[in-house]
Amino acid sequence: MITTTLILLCLFAFLAGFIDSIVGGGGLIQLPAMLLLLPGVPVPTILGTGKVSSLAGTATALRRYAGQVPIRWRAVGAAAITAALFSFLGARVVSLLPAGLVRPLVLGLLVVIALYTFWRKDFGAIHAPRLPANREPLYGVAVGLGLGFYDGFFGPGTGSFLLFAFVGLFGYDFLTASASAKLVNVATNLAGVAYFAFTNQILYKVALPMAVCNTLGSALGAKVALQRGTGFVRVLFLVVVCGIILKLGYETFRA
Repeated sequence: MITTTLILLCLFAFLAGFIDSIVGGGGLIQLPAMLLLLPGVPVPTILGTGKVSSLAGTATALRRYAGQVPIRWRAVGAAAITAALFSFLGARVVSLLPAGLVRPLVLGLLVVIALYTFWRKDFGAIHAPRLPANREPLYGVAVGLGLGFYDGFFGPGTGSFLLFAFVGLFGYDFLTASASAKLVNVATNLAGVAYFAFTNQILYKVALPMAVCNTLGSALGAKVALQRGTGFVRVLFLVVVCGIILKLGYETFRA
């Protein structure tokens, strides 16, 4: 039976998929909507249900990007595998440490990222890999270790951090970096879904319709990104990062 709540959740999932497929940050749209519209549902169950939707969307975006944007599979694959493993570790650690300790640090990093991207007008405009081919996988492991753990432990802004890492560290343009970030996101989301499914913390009657809508939004977002190019991705990246800063800033100072 289709309810108003499910319709609203599907609309938010579509929007989250659209944004996330381009620059990440879709979780900042989808997760608050689920927390608001599913009162009384345990937070781990909401997280598990949302992960199913996110996995469907990121996989769809990756499939569309992979056919048209060159991905350096050795480096990005190393990052994806490491990120999946360490997202499990981060999920375990989060139960032991208060996430509030991490929020101010993340907020500061995002401010630096936004200022640097705005200041460097050519940042991410040209695809010019700067690392030797034999060292890229090592850097990929480092990125996957740090951001995979962060995704499992805290989460908000992971896609944007990945995008920034692939542009700033590897020298990719924004479009290639976005495609690369999707591969890592698929790995971390797959690890998350496996964990929540094993612990029976997924509402499939909600997760599956949301997954369909997230998929549609991701397909449209990837199509728009490919049509509009790197400049469009850069602008949207700044908008989303500023949105994350405002949200985390409000939560930090309120706390």
